[in-house]
Amino acid sequence: MNDWLFPALALLLGLLVGSFLNVVIHRTPRGENVAWPGSRCPHCGESLRWFHNIPLLSWLGLRGRCAYCAEPISMRYPLVELLNALLWGVLALKTGPGLEFFFIAATFSALLALSAIDFEYFAVPDSVNLFALVTALLAAAARAWETDTWGPLIDALRDATIAAGGLWLLAWILGKILKKEAMGGADVIVAGTMAALLGLPGFFVALFVAALLAIVPSLMAKDTMVPFVPFLAMGTLIVYLFEAPIFRALESYIYG
Repeated sequence: MNDWLFPALALLLGLLVGSFLNVVIHRTPRGENVAWPGSRCPHCGESLRWFHNIPLLSWLGLRGRCAYCAEPISMRYPLVELLNALLWGVLALKTGPGLEFFFIAATFSALLALSAIDFEYFAVPDSVNLFALVTALLAAAARAWETDTWGPLIDALRDATIAAGGLWLLAWILGKILKKEAMGGADVIVAGTMAALLGLPGFFVALFVAALLAIVPSLMAKDTMVPFVPFLAMGTLIVYLFEAPIFRALESYIYG
């Protein structure tokens, strides 16, 4: 397969998956079925035709407005589609073709959906969160199958358990000290997903990167809540894509 062909196909598939992610982002916080009924305008409730649902092109062709009631369509729709397409294309370049790629891509798509939901609703649905954890573990299982060794899956299960369990224990201790909930269960699951993808050293580096990314928005928000899942997702993606140079830089800094 040509070097560019698989990433190009992955980009197109990511665009289609991004369209479905918008359904997940819109319906999951409302407790609605993501498969049925078909797509409808959130303003007038009219069922959309197939040509109203072509990723990116339909939004551009309709000039960002509903074909029936002419109400504006949120910029979130084309943005999620575009981001997921780029995400799948970049991940294809990183992993190459194989079963592992699809589970890795599905995990990061779920993290993108979680980020959008957390940003818009300040909520992290368990269904999407657990899906991300399961696909991260399945990616390790695919890598174990491709290398004919149980090592990658055992490592992923161990690291996810340590990260999630350690975060839960920290939240429990802080809750006892502060006499209030210090951390939600959703953060614990996200931690497990991050560790399953990155391993324990990478997990801690991603937490640090996420904290750095969140500093300025947190200072600007002042008393307003700042969703942290988007920063965890960005930290995870950065470390996953650039793990080798990041660790080389850390080793150079620590050991000189």
